[in-house]
Amino acid sequence: MSVLGHHIPSFVHHSAAAGYDCIWLDLEHRLIGEQEVRNLLLHCHLADIDCMVRPATLEKAQLYRYLEDGASGLMIPHVSTPEKAELLVDAVKFPPLGDRGLDGAGLDANYYLDDIDDYLRDANQETFLVVQIETQQAVENANAIASIEGVDAMFVGPGDLGMRHGTKSSNVSADEGIEIVAAAAKKHNTAWGCPAFSVEQLRKLHGMGGRLLAHGGDFMAMKDMLEENVCHYDEMLGDGP
Repeated sequence: MSVLGHHIPSFVHHSAAAGYDCIWLDLEHRLIGEQEVRNLLLHCHLADIDCMVRPATLEKAQLYRYLEDGASGLMIPHVSTPEKAELLVDAVKFPPLGDRGLDGAGLDANYYLDDIDDYLRDANQETFLVVQIETQQAVENANAIASIEGVDAMFVGPGDLGMRHGTKSSNVSADEGIEIVAAAAKKHNTAWGCPAFSVEQLRKLHGMGGRLLAHGGDFMAMKDMLEENVCHYDEMLGDGP
């Protein structure tokens, strides 16, 4: 999975061509206009790559509107209780799992060209809900959250867990949180994952059962490219190795 935080349609196509399975479109920490989001979702369909949107809102209609516009799934930050997870299932899954509103005129239903019964069935089966585990409370509730029908995956936020570790609110480290979530996910046959920053970490997480792994993105690609190019200038000018 590759992370995208800007309106760069070409990044979608290059990620797909490089072999990525999914784009993680981050709207929690990045500001992208609604029309630009729709444009990126269309490009994901053109490139035949899934798009997981992390929204900046929990407003019910807005959440499932991202699905109507073509998102393959949603990743919701800071889900620390099973009650919140159940509310999210209610918002983004059609009955009998949830209470999502029906339109049928969006990209996900082929603009009302698909059979509605097939659409309702396929939407629940083929779109996914990921909840982020980012607090000690969430780690403590990992088993209960993983057991909820309609929660398709859990995604550990090691940055948030690490930031809170050693404070009054948390004595759980990121590594401990990952181990607990991995065990809960295995017990309930729920997918899980987290960011990975090296091939060694990818191997470790994959060996623990992690399949929703984020590695690389537009920020890192730009940073690495610019640093490499500056090294080329330094080498040319005699300032490098």
